[in-house]
Amino acid sequence: MFGITMGDPSGVGPEILLKAFSQGLLKHPVVAYGDYAILEHCNRMLGLGARIRRVRRQGELEEGTLGVRDAGLLRVEDLSIGRVSAASGRAARAYVVEATRAALRGEIAAMVTLPMNKEATQLSDASFTGHTELIASECGVKGAVLMLASDRLIVTHVSTHCSLRQAIERAVRERVLRVIRLTCDAVRRLGREPRVAVAGLNPHAGENGLFGREEIEEIAPAVAQARAEGLPVEGPLPPDTTFYLAVERGRFAAVVCMYHDQGHIPLKLLDFEGGVNVTLGLPIIRTSVDHGTAFDIVGKGIADPGSLLEAIKLAATIAATRVSRSRWRQEAPSS
Repeated sequence: MFGITMGDPSGVGPEILLKAFSQGLLKHPVVAYGDYAILEHCNRMLGLGARIRRVRRQGELEEGTLGVRDAGLLRVEDLSIGRVSAASGRAARAYVVEATRAALRGEIAAMVTLPMNKEATQLSDASFTGHTELIASECGVKGAVLMLASDRLIVTHVSTHCSLRQAIERAVRERVLRVIRLTCDAVRRLGREPRVAVAGLNPHAGENGLFGREEIEEIAPAVAQARAEGLPVEGPLPPDTTFYLAVERGRFAAVVCMYHDQGHIPLKLLDFEGGVNVTLGLPIIRTSVDHGTAFDIVGKGIADPGSLLEAIKLAATIAATRVSRSRWRQEAPSS
C-alpha cells in the first residue's frame, strides 16, 4: 500500500491523482492524503467519474474506489484555484506530515508526493523550503539527499534549496563523501551498475586551482576516500563535460552534483516528463513527481499524470528490494 499526498489543493495535484485513478493507470494499491471535499469537487468539475470515499484505515479500502484519509481542512469555498493561497499551502503541508507519520508507523510501504507551492506554504510556515527538508525533519533526520532519477540519467545533490553562496560553503569533504556513499548505494539498489561521477563546483573543475580551490581541498579528498572504501567513483570532473560522458557515452550511471541547478537542468532537459524525485537518507521510502503546481493550467483537464506514474513505479522498485530501514537511515547533509 502506497500513500499519495494530493499536493497544493490550488494546483494540478488533485487533478493528476484523480485522472490517474479514474483511467486505471495506478497499478498498485494506494490511499490518498488530502481533503475529500476538494477531491470530490475536482472530480465533478472535470467529469472524471472517479469513485472516492473517506477511509480511516487500510481495511476500509474497496476495490475500484480511491480511499482518502480526509484531513478535513478545506471546504470548496476556501479553494483559490490557480492562485497562491495561505490556506492551500497550510493544508498541503499537513497532508505531507500525516503521510510521513503513517509511513513511519508502517501503515504505508512508501509515500509519493504531488507538488506543493513554496510561496503558499511559507505564508503559514516561514521556515518551509521544500518537501525534502520537511519530511527529513518529521523523520528526525539531520537533512536528506535529493536524487532525481530517470531512465536516461540519475543525479544527486550536495546542496539543494539554498543560495549559490551557501552552496559553495556546503561543498565540503564530509558532505560530498556522504552523498557519494548514498548515491552508490541507491544506484546499486535500483539495479544499475554504480559507476558514479562527481562534478566539480567551479568551471573546468577549478583548473588546478586557477578558478577556485574547492576541488583540491574538499571534493578531491572526498572522492579519494570513497575510492579507498571501494566505491566506483571518479572526479571531480569538469561539469560541462560530465553529463555528456554519463548520457552519451554511458560511462556513468549517476552524477553527484554540487548544487541544485547543476543537477536539475540537465535531467529536466533530458527527461522532464519521466524524472522522479527520491529522498535518500530517510527511514522511509519517499518519491515525488518532478514538476510544480502548474497554476496556469489548473482546471483545464490537461494536466499529465505521467510523472506521478513514474514516481509510483520507482517507489515500487525500491520497496521490492526489501531494503532494511537501517540501510536507508544513513545520516545525510542538510540541504
